Amino acid sequence: MTAAIQVDALTKHYSVGMIRKRTVRALEGLTLTVEPGQVMGLLGPNGAGKSTTIKILLNLIRATSGRAMLFGFSPSETQARSQVGFLPENPAPYEYLSGEEFVSLAGQLGGLSGSPLRERVGQVIEQVEMSRAKSLQIRKYSKGMIQRISLAQALVNTPKLLILDEPTSGLDVLGRQLVRDIILAERRRGATVLFCSHIIPDVEALCDRVAVLVGGRLVREGKVSDLLSGEQTQVELSLEEIGADLFAKIQAIASCERVAERATVRCDEARLNEILKAVLMGNGRVMSLQRTRYSLETLFLDTLKTSDTRSIGSEIS
Repeated sequence: MTAAIQVDALTKHYSVGMIRKRTVRALEGLTLTVEPGQVMGLLGPNGAGKSTTIKILLNLIRATSGRAMLFGFSPSETQARSQVGFLPENPAPYEYLSGEEFVSLAGQLGGLSGSPLRERVGQVIEQVEMSRAKSLQIRKYSKGMIQRISLAQALVNTPKLLILDEPTSGLDVLGRQLVRDIILAERRRGATVLFCSHIIPDVEALCDRVAVLVGGRLVREGKVSDLLSGEQTQVELSLEEIGADLFAKIQAIASCERVAERATVRCDEARLNEILKAVLMGNGRVMSLQRTRYSLETLFLDTLKTSDTRSIGSEIS
């Protein structure tokens, strides 16, 4: 089966500067495969190369070297672009169109017309719960409403591949849940989703696989369950009577937060005895101790700590 997204040794360097020209790396040797029907999460700090990857897949920019393919076609080919629905991080739809007119325009550009167009536009507007505001000009929409109507235009042509860049940005709790439900519905339909978000619990809840980019390079990739199951069990301790000296000793062993004489410590189970010994010898008190689930957020933060982030947006000598 042809991969929905196939990226091989993808590299992108930018030339910047008016007087002193210099070359900056945005992406370096990225290789990634997303199979049809998967939901792939793309994680990374600002400047890690996520947006550059998306722009190359959408044929908005050209790679310096390497190859990107969508369903076996180059992103520059109509056969590839016609199968993609895209929601940008900061959508800017035509503000003097109504929501319905904007989604209808997107459907027409995708080849729909007549009653199939009207029916599909109505379906996706209802799906994003914007039916009441569909006749209102977009310039009167809130940020969350713009996000919803922009998601509707990404869905209107029933794409085989959805590329969603920060789809829950600007949404309240109910809006975030709605977007999550839509993504799960698209997966059940058989669509492939590339999901880029800084809200890591959403990524963990929705994605089959995740890829972590740091400094334009892929540093972790795999099934969410496999990445988390391979990590050590974590424990959390609540401590009291923790003075500055004792806090410094604990902080040298594990992640620790302190407010006044109280502290919260998170560590691998293997370091627990060492921390308990330090607390007892320092006349501190253990108020509670419990195991915690190793989350994707913890994995992401640990990955950043052990990765070289100095190359993010760095110049090439």
